[in-house]
Amino acid sequence: MFFDTHAHYDDKAFDEDREDLLAAMRSAGVELILIPGCDVESSRRALEIAQGYEYVVAAVGIHPEELAGCREGDLARIAEMTQNVRCVAVGEIGLDYYWDASRKEEQRALFISQLELALERELPVIVHDREAHGDCLEIVSRYDGLRGVFHCFSGSAEMAAELLRRGWYLGFDGPVTYKNARKAIEVLELCPLDRILLETDSPYLSPVPMRGRRNDSRNLRYIAQKIGEIKGITERELALAARDNGRRLFGIGQT
Repeated sequence: MFFDTHAHYDDKAFDEDREDLLAAMRSAGVELILIPGCDVESSRRALEIAQGYEYVVAAVGIHPEELAGCREGDLARIAEMTQNVRCVAVGEIGLDYYWDASRKEEQRALFISQLELALERELPVIVHDREAHGDCLEIVSRYDGLRGVFHCFSGSAEMAAELLRRGWYLGFDGPVTYKNARKAIEVLELCPLDRILLETDSPYLSPVPMRGRRNDSRNLRYIAQKIGEIKGITERELALAARDNGRRLFGIGQT
């Protein structure tokens, strides 16, 4: 009943047991998984993995942290990969002023180029926004036809309200289970059920009680339990709603 809309199974943390782990997902209640790319090579790897499992799809894109490694022609390679049948979005793209605030203009230019690619290909986007809330909101607001999700949403309730008004989805991960999750809870209280996506960001951001261990999609139940408590519904109701939201956003039919 779960759709993990953001899990990095191309990561080397899964090199020893990737195939066995993914093969076990259906029996653990995980119906769908989306692997986002972070650069050309990881996007290619995400597509390669997705081609081996009917319940795994991919996104392709260049993450802002990978800006320094960009080479001439990389955007063209990403554009070519968007035509792969297993590609359902452009991402993970966006702005990150936490790791590098010295190249903001270059980050913004890369972000804009990929947003425009998504519009051209009629694909949704997966946005990474870390300590760049104002710029991310301003840039995506330029494009009325743009659709997508703000991954691991960390902005204010006011920012969330504006994104929701514009039809965006918000992704929620393990941090909603942490003790300091006050801001995320405020956002969830105002976020309609039909705009919530569940994510793990595996192998990172494991939820309580798995915090400190390698994360994987089977831990979505802890995130769903917490969000269900906040929304006053059961874990199952939350999981099914989030699954259907993900299917709708990424254009995936019933399985």
